[in-house]
Amino acid sequence: MDFDYSDRCKKLQAKLTDFMEAHIVPRDKQWHEEVKAGRYPVSFMEDLKALAKSEGLWNLFLPSLREDEPGEGLSNLDYAPLAEIMGRIFWASEVFNCSAPDTGNMELLHMFATPEQYDQWLKPLLAGEIRSAFAMTEPDVASSDATNIQTSIRREGDEYVINGRKWFITNAAHPACRILIVMGKTDPDAETHRQQSMVLVPMDTPGVTVVRNINILNHFSPEGHCEITFENVRVPARNLLGAEGDGFMMAQARLGPGRIHHCMRSIGQCEVAMDLMCDRVQERRTFGKYLAERDNVLEGIAHSRVMIEQARLLVLKTAWLIDRHGARAARKEISMIKTLVPRLQCEVSDRAIQVFGAMGISPDTPLGDIYTWGRALRIVDGPDEVHLRSIGRLELRERRDSLGASARYLYV
Repeated sequence: MDFDYSDRCKKLQAKLTDFMEAHIVPRDKQWHEEVKAGRYPVSFMEDLKALAKSEGLWNLFLPSLREDEPGEGLSNLDYAPLAEIMGRIFWASEVFNCSAPDTGNMELLHMFATPEQYDQWLKPLLAGEIRSAFAMTEPDVASSDATNIQTSIRREGDEYVINGRKWFITNAAHPACRILIVMGKTDPDAETHRQQSMVLVPMDTPGVTVVRNINILNHFSPEGHCEITFENVRVPARNLLGAEGDGFMMAQARLGPGRIHHCMRSIGQCEVAMDLMCDRVQERRTFGKYLAERDNVLEGIAHSRVMIEQARLLVLKTAWLIDRHGARAARKEISMIKTLVPRLQCEVSDRAIQVFGAMGISPDTPLGDIYTWGRALRIVDGPDEVHLRSIGRLELRERRDSLGASARYLYV
């Protein structure tokens, strides 16, 4: 296993870091002020996107690109450290056209779109002209098992008719969101994993209603985590993505690389928390000593550094496996990073909040947002319990052929 970054990746890391420091970090406060004042997208976003595109910092996440598509065509391993750099500021990924859920949706369209769907939806997404959303999760079922979804997608002649209710649909409140990829059931009587399909539903289709933008632990995301209803929504049959019954398979294909992106962005946020914590403990005095002179504080910093390095290595291993053998071969590792990294983010940000004291829970630092998103990620893309179950089952399956072999270590 070789996790060394290519020369091309190292150049992009340096270039991206310079761009972040020059154009994004100085605007972070303004971004929050404009969002709080109700202005979204913020005033400078399109200018930054144009600048990023002109500097070749665009669509970095897609491993394979056609010659006429804008982007770099990086491997998952080479993209991972770039996602970490972008993740240091919550909204930065959009500047480079690398934000979820657009990344996963573009990957789906890249793999399964018809030529007509490609021209109508993927091209403007790759160009950053529109945004998109992925509508799978539902409030009335445990959506961590996608076979549970109840939204109906019924064929009527040359149309599909959609009825159902979705929630926590990221990006649906973004003013530029134009297309939904909706997952529902086309054949409830088919084999369990062949009941689901995906259809492309324009946001302005009659019957599509954005009910509300749901806050997460009272954190407001302007792009939205929305509840949406579909009431007799009609779309042409040509809006089917892939084939009928392929929905579950496509959903699984979408989630592998996406979890690399999520986890590396989280590690970037952990590094921000570490930066803030390490500066704070060298500036703040309690009872005649700097916090940096307290052993328990030093231990917390040390544990945080060890955990971050462990997590990063596991994510890079997972990216390496996906590049070499595909997402299916990395199923266990994908679940491992999905359970490990959000807990890491919660723990590191919690330590940073503690050394900041009251300021740590105020809006004067990003620590509250970092902690909140870490907690949310323990549910997003499947709760910890589902992934831990998968890890345990895969571990036992791998040992099935050697069942009983551990007896050689016993003393009886």
